[in-house]
Amino acid sequence: MAYATVQDVQARMLRTMTSDEQAVCAVLLDDAAVMIDAIAQNAKTEAKKTISCRVVIRMLGDGGESPVPMGATQGSMSALGYQQSFTFGSGGGAGEPYFTKADRRLLGLGDQIGSYSPV
Repeated sequence: MAYATVQDVQARMLRTMTSDEQAVCAVLLDDAAVMIDAIAQNAKTEAKKTISCRVVIRMLGDGGESPVPMGATQGSMSALGYQQSFTFGSGGGAGEPYFTKADRRLLGLGDQIGSYSPV
């Protein structure tokens, strides 16, 4: 069960989604709901809706005119040498859904540090 609708995502984007993107968006919203329920079942409904939209927008791209690809953790550009390079981290952002630190805080998780011993 998704916490947001395709219209909720569209309202937060800087461009209009195509019909194909709308279909993908609906599936990604269901995926985001599963991910949220796995780590924060008791989070507030409005937070779940906001985070669902944010995860999907990161996947689809919001239509901004940034020359830096979505998910890049580092980048460099040159001018007359025609050089351009970007680094993508392994912690998400390279074509997979992920939660940012801000997302986790909105879900009530914050920065959790600790360990678990089954003994």
